[in-house]
Amino acid sequence: MKRIFMSGCGGMLGEAFYEVFKSDNNLKCTDIDLNEPWLEYLDFRNFNEYQKSVSEFRPDFIFHIGAHTDLEYCEDNIDDTYITNTISVENAVNIANNLNIPILYISTAGIFDGSKEIYDDWDKPNPLCHYARSKYAAEIFTLQQAKYPIVLRAGWMMGGGPKKDKKFVAKLLKQIKDGATSLNVVDDKLGTPTYTYDFASNAKLIIEKEIWGLYNLVCQGVTGRYEVAEKIISILNLQDKIKLNKVDSSFFKEEYYAPRPDSERLINKKLELRGLDKMRNWDVCLEEYLKNYYNDYLS
Repeated sequence: MKRIFMSGCGGMLGEAFYEVFKSDNNLKCTDIDLNEPWLEYLDFRNFNEYQKSVSEFRPDFIFHIGAHTDLEYCEDNIDDTYITNTISVENAVNIANNLNIPILYISTAGIFDGSKEIYDDWDKPNPLCHYARSKYAAEIFTLQQAKYPIVLRAGWMMGGGPKKDKKFVAKLLKQIKDGATSLNVVDDKLGTPTYTYDFASNAKLIIEKEIWGLYNLVCQGVTGRYEVAEKIISILNLQDKIKLNKVDSSFFKEEYYAPRPDSERLINKKLELRGLDKMRNWDVCLEEYLKNYYNDYLS
């Protein structure tokens, strides 16, 4: 049994890490939003408080999970973005190094510029917006400065249900719940959906093997926003009730004005070569996600 300190654990990914790791580890889970009974308050942007909380718990591992992930917020609040997404990670790395323990950091597929259709673990990032730049800066620092780093690049996250999911799947389902019969969905953005529970479960395997370094970690199968929307409508058996309209990204340029890559598709090449890629196909995970979290949502 390991003692694991999880910071920024109140979101969709933090919930999955808590559920996957709680049975055979001693956890301290923290966040500024105490939306679960198992959370304790900590603002990880405060180095002294972060260090104090970690030192008192005496963990074997730090998981730094939280971040600002709203791209438009990051474009409009640049200083807060780098304090939250970059400086706080540097804090975590320094704390982990002082305690001589490993650190897990969650990066993102969004650090690429979309000039390629598919990216493996060794492709060179070129972030387009402040969110991506802040995450990539933290990725570099963790890999270069942490004694025992594990950096995992996530794709288009889905998980947490209506309570915590603020991403694409939840936004579509909210429109359907509100009575929409026609949905405008972009068909020029490619990526790899990633179920939070699969992500946390595969992360657990990597951590148990103690294979430090950088890994792409996304569900199997590459796709795009429109295909994901089609699958949602199919799973819910709403083909006769909901019309999908293909639009390009310029249709939403006023609402989603932060630069985004045309492709964020990742493949888990390093994990595949190590025989440690246990991620399921994205559409299988999507169906499970909707069944587990949205079964009564639309009724």
